[in-house]
Amino acid sequence: MVLLLGLGLCGLAAAAVGVAHEVLPRQFTAGQERQIMAWDMTRRWRALSAGQIFPAAIAYRVSPQAVNASQGLVLDAHRLAISPTAGCASGVSGRAATMLAADHCLALLRATYLDSSGSMVVTVGVAVLQDSQAAAAAARALTARGQDLALALRALPVAGTVASGFGDGQRQLSDVVPAGPYVILTTAGFTDGRRQVRLASDYYYDQEMTALVSGLTLATSNRLGAQPSIPRCPGSPGC
Repeated sequence: MVLLLGLGLCGLAAAAVGVAHEVLPRQFTAGQERQIMAWDMTRRWRALSAGQIFPAAIAYRVSPQAVNASQGLVLDAHRLAISPTAGCASGVSGRAATMLAADHCLALLRATYLDSSGSMVVTVGVAVLQDSQAAAAAARALTARGQDLALALRALPVAGTVASGFGDGQRQLSDVVPAGPYVILTTAGFTDGRRQVRLASDYYYDQEMTALVSGLTLATSNRLGAQPSIPRCPGSPGC
């Protein structure tokens, strides 16, 4: 009787474990968590609206040295236009297009912003790669020694605005940064149509344009490349 009672209790315990396994939230392995998080990042450019990827205004900070003050100056760049999603070769130079294609670029998004003074304009581009490794490889190729970053992202002029004359010949300063499965490309110039000049000859212009480019690059990379939260059930794919 004791033996039969023990066997019965063991069976009941096993059944309880099975029921608990079915009822309680699913537990992901470390590998599954990484896969879900990677999937979340690669779909972000489709899940977010164009206005979320490129918000109407982005803040950037000019250093205290540039404005000859004890504190830096926080300014806003305002969006002028967003270009429709296009192929990777449509908004970059031929050489950059070849590098992005080698790392399986899927799409290119672009938007143009105007600085607070109305004298500087910047185009921000997002190249969508298949994964973080491909994006890092593409960014390394684009920033390798001997590459001219100013020839990477093409300017996006905006008709009917002060940025209507912002073409490739007016690009002054550029940046390239990987952010998860994306490569953020930025290029800036002046709204008066002047062609490339030596920015270092004017300390303030050099500092403000650098701050403008860095601020928009950082803001865009933070939005698209932010590490997603660890997946938990319910609510995550596969739950």
